Amino acid sequence: MERMRRTSLGILAAFLALAATACTVTQKDPDYVPPAPLPALEQLKQAPLTDPATLGAGQDSLSFVTADRNIVCSLTSARGEHVNLPYEQNGFGGSGNGKFATVPVAHCELGAYPKPSAKDIRDDCAGTGLGYLGGTALLTPAEAVYGECRSGVTQQETEFGPKGTRNGPISQLPVLEDGKNVERNGLRCSAYNGGVACGNVSAGVAFFVARDRYELILPAPKAASAAPSEAPKTP
Repeated sequence: MERMRRTSLGILAAFLALAATACTVTQKDPDYVPPAPLPALEQLKQAPLTDPATLGAGQDSLSFVTADRNIVCSLTSARGEHVNLPYEQNGFGGSGNGKFATVPVAHCELGAYPKPSAKDIRDDCAGTGLGYLGGTALLTPAEAVYGECRSGVTQQETEFGPKGTRNGPISQLPVLEDGKNVERNGLRCSAYNGGVACGNVSAGVAFFVARDRYELILPAPKAASAAPSEAPKTP
């Protein structure tokens, strides 16, 4: 009799557990449409800031990679065309560069990337018109540029391109989690929507780069002020 009672109680407990589990089952709404990602400048305004201590606060730059390791970025400084990147050789500290002003910049490199559109090519590559490649993006306080003149691959391509080694200085950098922001010297970068947006929010300048697309956001040109009309001449 006692054994039958325990069996009945066990069956009852199993039914109760099943009922409780059934109450927590959720089903996807087939008609649900997720909201579109925010435009780059809105993302940079609204996304929560990450503690810069996790990305090298107190150093000359803040550097990070995306979770898929396809993009590496630094909020750093430049002198002329020389960008201070901690993971790639550069001429930022060269003795001859003291004549250039030091300006804050955001710089990104991609392992896989789209080609630059003809309208976005900013350099004739020493008059040759050849060698302007995608895979890099640069933001200054006043403009955003995609691509550059170069021969060979970037450090990011060396490590995480199609034939990358998957090891090197970039592989040691921290990840900026999707949806988070980081800021330095008035410039911000955010990992979201499959890529990275960097911008100067107050100036309305930004770029977005991803594996298969990019976008340059520039402020609208100021309308020319109308010339004052001549005052009527008195006879």
